[in-house]
Amino acid sequence: MSIGRIGVIGAGAWGTALANAAALAGRDVLLWGRDADEMAAMAATRENTKRLPGVRLHERVKPVSSLSEAADSRALLLAVPAQTLRSVCEALALTMKDGLPAIITAKGIERETGLFLSDVVRDTLPGAMPAVLSGPSFADDVARGLPTAVVLAAPDDHVAQILGHALSSSRFRVYHGSDVRGVEIGGAAKNVLAIAAGIVEGRGLGESAKAALTARGFAELQRFATAYGGKPETLMGLSGLGDLILTCGSLKSRNFAFGHDLGRGLSPGEAGQGKLAEGVFTAHVLVTMARARGVGMPVAEAVDAVLRGAISVDKAVDALMTRPLKAE
Repeated sequence: MSIGRIGVIGAGAWGTALANAAALAGRDVLLWGRDADEMAAMAATRENTKRLPGVRLHERVKPVSSLSEAADSRALLLAVPAQTLRSVCEALALTMKDGLPAIITAKGIERETGLFLSDVVRDTLPGAMPAVLSGPSFADDVARGLPTAVVLAAPDDHVAQILGHALSSSRFRVYHGSDVRGVEIGGAAKNVLAIAAGIVEGRGLGESAKAALTARGFAELQRFATAYGGKPETLMGLSGLGDLILTCGSLKSRNFAFGHDLGRGLSPGEAGQGKLAEGVFTAHVLVTMARARGVGMPVAEAVDAVLRGAISVDKAVDALMTRPLKAE
């Protein structure tokens, strides 16, 4: 499998960053966005001024507004939000060639169906080869060429290795593996836990509380992943522990920033300054799926209750701190 050209579907901050990373790795890149005027402006200015200002597009990146043009590639990076992945894939199905690797880069679970994103791709693009890219990575860091390491998983480890090599450079290191389920669970669940960590910091509860919550949240993530077929060792790597460490400690994380606003007293409708926080959409479906398999996730349940307005932040914290004592 020779991968000379990659199509990036989605011209948000993350899609733009991945386009630059793929170009830095020596690939020709077609970056697709649905707004023709925005893509024309991006082509003219060589910058995504709306979503990633100050970062120049690599010379190998070509912004396009034609989905069929972007799909005429050797592999696709699906850089659209988790809850819009289905509709974008349905449109891609009309123009995409069979056998094309479709690499999911969103971190979430489909809220309406409870499907993992790799299953959404299998449903909508039956001729594609689904893969998942995840790990501790901020769009701005990746776009600027700062050192970053992520993991790419595909059912066929050889395919994962080829795709990883195609995207890797001296600044963007891509490990590979075959545990698709573990990698996508790590990415999706950590967003919910990052909201919880943000609440703790925004409420001024201290670093000790944040560390305890992060550790207990990681235990929840591991239990959930095991129940749904993920490998424990995967969650100890970049897509589990690594991503959790990054997003539970920085306001650059949209999920952490959203939680931080909640902790400061803002309502769920006010928090996040209008920016997409995938954990908001994932929380309830994650808790529902955990209950279906008998997995205890008290931290995630507290986040879900706060987001639904069923409980206040202070009562959620009290409930977590007064749970029955037990062995760790």
